[in-house]
Amino acid sequence: MSETGSHNDVPEQNLPSEHGAHGGDVAVPDDPFANPGHPPHEFRRQDIDERAAKHSERVTAGLFGLSMLGTIAFIACFVIFPVDKIVFIFPFGNVSALNFSLGLTLAVALIGIGAGAVHWARTLMSDEEFSDDRHSAGADDALRENVEQQWIQGAKESGFGRRKLIRNTMFGALTLVPLAGVVILRDLGPLPEDKLRHTLWSKGKVLINQNTNKPLRPEDVVVGSLTFAMPEGLEESQEDFQEQIAKAALMIIRIKPEDIKDKRERDWAHQGIVAFSKICTHVGCPISLYEQQTHHVLCPCHQSTFDLADGARVIFGPAGHALPQLRISVNDEGNLVALGDFEEPVGPAFWERG
Repeated sequence: MSETGSHNDVPEQNLPSEHGAHGGDVAVPDDPFANPGHPPHEFRRQDIDERAAKHSERVTAGLFGLSMLGTIAFIACFVIFPVDKIVFIFPFGNVSALNFSLGLTLAVALIGIGAGAVHWARTLMSDEEFSDDRHSAGADDALRENVEQQWIQGAKESGFGRRKLIRNTMFGALTLVPLAGVVILRDLGPLPEDKLRHTLWSKGKVLINQNTNKPLRPEDVVVGSLTFAMPEGLEESQEDFQEQIAKAALMIIRIKPEDIKDKRERDWAHQGIVAFSKICTHVGCPISLYEQQTHHVLCPCHQSTFDLADGARVIFGPAGHALPQLRISVNDEGNLVALGDFEEPVGPAFWERG
């Protein structure tokens, strides 16, 4: 009986071989992971034609010059157009002339720099590719010297030192663009000057109860109570009410005279009735939490705590200094009145303390 292979056996003639069916050699495929290398470098027109290079230089300088004009126009528009001027611009409709002009001119200034840099890189800077082996993170002296030489070579090939027109216009554009940011800071509003140092309080101004809108009298303030007051003549219907009350708001507390530790506080009070600014000296939050037994008042924002029996000094929290006190007395009609303005600015301390 002859030997036969199983049905899974592959005939010998079907096995791969270095020879073909007729004895010829079979081609071995190339290594698919071989490094193909860089394609041959193709020179640009600017690389071989100096007139084309000069044209690209002028275009790049023109884009940088356009950026400078955009910055100058930005500053001019900021000065020329009033805030409330509305114009119709198709297809946007009615828009603010100031906002539209500032956005348009700033876009021109920034796009000019970007387009100029891109055109310079694509037409004049060297575009020849080269590869280098990966190095370890730590650089030895030879590698540092190699990088330095590459930097020098790159600067030379960019034409930065040779093409003065591009260099000067680029410096001009980069110098002018930040001016747009400096000028727009003016839009934050008028300078405060000494307005933050003054409130509506003055000699003879009656203390008005904010809850009843009636003048405060000494008998209205009992020991342990907390009352909020504002200057006479200030109405909630006024356009600048929030601005004024943010500086002039008062806390009125009555403390037994023998419990007041600070001499000046006692002298500025009336029969134990003291008036302190309601504005926290940390970040300007309104203070409203009063502890009757300890005479402590707490700011709800960051828990700064002030002792109203000891000149409203800070005993806890991030506030920088004591609450300003308003000197008060009583007029001929029996109403509580101020004897002047605060002697120091109210509110946060970061802007007025030298």
